[in-house]
Amino acid sequence: MILVDWQILDRIQRGFITVEPFDPRLVQPNSLDIRLGNHFVWYERGDDVIDPYQGETIARGTQQTTSDSIVLSPGQFMLAETCEVIGLPDNIVASIEGKSSIARLGVELHQTGGWIDAGFRGSITLEMCNVNQRPVRMYAGMPIGQLVFYTTERALLPYDRKKDAKYMDQRQATLSRYHRNLPEL
Repeated sequence: MILVDWQILDRIQRGFITVEPFDPRLVQPNSLDIRLGNHFVWYERGDDVIDPYQGETIARGTQQTTSDSIVLSPGQFMLAETCEVIGLPDNIVASIEGKSSIARLGVELHQTGGWIDAGFRGSITLEMCNVNQRPVRMYAGMPIGQLVFYTTERALLPYDRKKDAKYMDQRQATLSRYHRNLPEL
């Protein structure tokens, strides 16, 4: 079941869902708006291959900045953080969706990483891409997306109790940690 506005407010007020900082004006009929943070990471142009099993190649050739705004160039891929740090209980999951007003500028908010497991805590790393023909300036603090919350049965092993929870309590835009997965041999 998707939570509606009064249910979202109730779960936050009772501490089942945590949102820091929380602004009740961001609650929508079926979602919670989230804002863009001020930390950004991107890959420089180059020919070096990124190997998901080699952590040093994931971090090589990256730049980062903390800024009140940033320009997302046409075709550019960038990681960004949400202003909000969220926490979910073992029976609520969330998905992140882009706001249509931002999408109409050509900015995609997430590539495939739009699911937030029950038990997750941390800021959300956004996987932004500009598919427009023109650069788009993005501002820290602007509503950039929305979280849709779903109630589920209680997870047997929520994210906060998994030994391989690579992104638990993450802050700032976080590069892939795929290299922590060991390939099956």
